[in-house]
Amino acid sequence: MNNCEYQQIEPLSLPNPTPPPRPAAVEEEEEKARRKWEVFPGKNRFYCDGRFIVAQQSGVLPLTLGLILVTTVLFFVFDCPFLVKHLTVFIPAIGGVLFVFAVISLLQTSFTDPGILPRATPDEAAYIEKQIDNSGSSTYQPPPRTKEVVINQQVVKLKYCFTCKMFRPPRTSHCSLCDNCVERFDHHCPWVGNCVGKRNYRFFYTFIVSLSFLTAFIFGCVATHLALRAQGGRGLIFALQESPLVICFLSVWSILGLSGFHTYLVASNLTTNEDIKGSWSGKSEAEDTGNPYSYNNILTNCCSVLCGPMPPSLIDRRGFVPVEQSSQTVSMEMVLPMPAAKEIKVVGGPTPSQLPPSRALQVPSSPLPATPLSLTGRPQFSCLF
Repeated sequence: MNNCEYQQIEPLSLPNPTPPPRPAAVEEEEEKARRKWEVFPGKNRFYCDGRFIVAQQSGVLPLTLGLILVTTVLFFVFDCPFLVKHLTVFIPAIGGVLFVFAVISLLQTSFTDPGILPRATPDEAAYIEKQIDNSGSSTYQPPPRTKEVVINQQVVKLKYCFTCKMFRPPRTSHCSLCDNCVERFDHHCPWVGNCVGKRNYRFFYTFIVSLSFLTAFIFGCVATHLALRAQGGRGLIFALQESPLVICFLSVWSILGLSGFHTYLVASNLTTNEDIKGSWSGKSEAEDTGNPYSYNNILTNCCSVLCGPMPPSLIDRRGFVPVEQSSQTVSMEMVLPMPAAKEIKVVGGPTPSQLPPSRALQVPSSPLPATPLSLTGRPQFSCLF
C-alpha cells in the first residue's frame, strides 16, 4: 500500500445567516408575561383584565337588563306621580331600592366565577390515566371511568370528565355551553349570561327574590293606580290607557314561581340539576335514597347554601402564566476560529514532488468547507488523493 499524506481539517464554523432586527414592540410583547385568562381553555369571555367573566353566549344579558330598566322607568313615569299625590311619597323610594338591589344582584351573578375547576395538567392527566389502566382488567373490557366515595354513609359515584381529564368532585357537572366543570353545578342560565354554581348561586337566588319583590311591588302599585282611576268615574278602559304596565300581570307569576322553586331547592339543599335528574328522589334508575348533602333541617340548609363563606376562585384568572423553561440542549455545531491548515506526514512517506500528478496533494486556495464535529467532539480527517 502506497504511503500518502493526510491533512488534518480543523472544525470550522458554518456561515450563520444574521436574522433581521426585530421590532422593539414585538420583543416587548413577547417579554410581557401573559395572564391565565388570556389562555383560558373554556368558552368564556373576560373583561377588565380578567376581573369579570361571562359565558361566550351572553347576548341575552343585555335583554334582561333592558327589560328591568324599561319596566322600572315606565313605572316611575306613569304610576309614581299619581301614587305620590294620592298615597305616600315613599313609593318611589321603595321601588328605587328594589330596582338597585335587583340590578346589583344580577351583575354579581353574571360577572362572578361560578366555581370553575381548572383542567388537569398533562402530568396529572397521565397519572390519572395510569391509575385507570392499572384498575382495569386484562380482558377486552374498557377500564372503569367512575369512582365511588362514601358521603354520610351513602355511596356517591364520581364520573370521569374526558374534556377536563379528571374525576369530577361530588355535585360537579360539565357545562356543555361554557365547556367547564363547575362545582355544585345548578344550571346554565342564559338570562344572566353565566353558569350558576357554588360561588354565585347566592347572588342568583338574591336576584330572583329581589326581582320577585320588585315585580310584585310594581304590580300592586299598578293595580292600586287602576282602582283609584276607576273610582273617579272615568272607567277601566281610560285607566288602562293611563298605566301601560298591566304586562306585569303576566310576568309576575313566572318570576314568583321561579323564586318559589329555588326556595324549595335551598331548603332541601338540592340543585336544579339534581332535582331534574332525580338523583335523590327516586326519579332515576338508582335506588331511592335520601339526599346525603342535606342537614335534615330547613334553617341549617338555608344557612349552608346562602350564608356560608365564599369559596375562593380556583382558576386564578388574573395570575400570570409560568414561563415555560426551554429544554437545554447542547448544540453539535461549535463556532471556532479558522486556523491555518496543518499537514501531517506519515513516517516514511514520499514528498509531494515524488507523488504522481493524479495523486499529488491539492490544497484549495479558498477556505475549506465547514466540517462538523463528530459525536465525540474530535475533528474528522479526510484523505485528499
